[in-house]
Amino acid sequence: MSYRPKTKLGILGGGQLGRMMIQETINIDVDVHVLDPDPDAPCRDISHSFTNGSFKDYDTVLAFGKDMDVVTIEIEHVNVDALEELEKQGVKVYPQPNVIRLIQDKGAQKEFYAQHGIPTSDYRLIGENEAENHADFFPVFQKLRKGGYDGKGVQSLKSSKDLSKAFSEPSVLEKAVDLEKELSVIVARNASGEVKTFPTVELEFNPVANLVEFLFSPANVSDEVEKTSQEIAKTIAEKLEIVGLLAVELFLDKAGNVLVNEIAPRPHNSGHQSIEGNYTSQFMQHVRAILNISLGNTEIIKPSVMVNLLGEDGFSGEAQYEGLEDVLALKGVNVHLYGKRLTKPFRKMGHVTIIADTLDEAKSTALAVKEKLRVIS
Repeated sequence: MSYRPKTKLGILGGGQLGRMMIQETINIDVDVHVLDPDPDAPCRDISHSFTNGSFKDYDTVLAFGKDMDVVTIEIEHVNVDALEELEKQGVKVYPQPNVIRLIQDKGAQKEFYAQHGIPTSDYRLIGENEAENHADFFPVFQKLRKGGYDGKGVQSLKSSKDLSKAFSEPSVLEKAVDLEKELSVIVARNASGEVKTFPTVELEFNPVANLVEFLFSPANVSDEVEKTSQEIAKTIAEKLEIVGLLAVELFLDKAGNVLVNEIAPRPHNSGHQSIEGNYTSQFMQHVRAILNISLGNTEIIKPSVMVNLLGEDGFSGEAQYEGLEDVLALKGVNVHLYGKRLTKPFRKMGHVTIIADTLDEAKSTALAVKEKLRVIS
């Protein structure tokens, strides 16, 4: 393998994931160009060039990508037809358009798991206004096949009494899991076929926003669960033949079974702790993979906890960070603000990673961070 500096990398999406990717590319001299519909996107002022436009529009994506060496994504809801055309024109598009197209459809994801013998919860695919025909399958989680993101497009249907809130669009009905823990494994594969995983992490969700609130690295699971989780992630990456990073979200049920929940073909909220907690961050690993550089060491340096910094409920407007100085004074605390000018309830405004000699110590500091640091307006 050889690497050529000043590679022109185009990113569809200019949010916090792109921002943290750019922060890593600076060290290896990559020119990063960003397309995003938000004129105030977090990547705007730190990218080599910024194009304000829709990554869902065919012509816009085609015009943006035609002069790039490599095009990647930080959000999967992009125009795949344009990416396929760029690929035909000789632009390297990673993850590949066919992978993005599959992952855009949660029903196609489920069928992929079934086809390849990958464990997942029981499910049914339904068309428009068909939920009422499947009340015998309840309790379930109904997920829109397309367009869902960050907990949106998902709802619980426990019995036929909940049918009034059922989505009318084509959906997946997933049998509810008797849940013990939610886990995640980040896996990377480069164009040469090298595959590496990060150690499994454990997630705790905000019950109101359905967003990750805490992440614990490493996960408190048995060696068997760790091994199974790693094998599942590698299998999915290899079966997809993906080039780039893949986040594999998992359920651990009370019987000890590990089941795939969803996958995301990009850096992911469940890998943010890797910036300080692992020898290679998920963002650098994604860049290595799509540029076909040897993948980095994913081992844990120290136990860590990541706290998502969400906009406080009841506040909208110019963001203010209450308690920031107090938090920065705490041992092992690393604050990442995403450069978003405006806050609103449960908007992802940043994250904090705490590293310590033990996970219990990191958890204790994380609770202090959660109590002290608030995003208000």
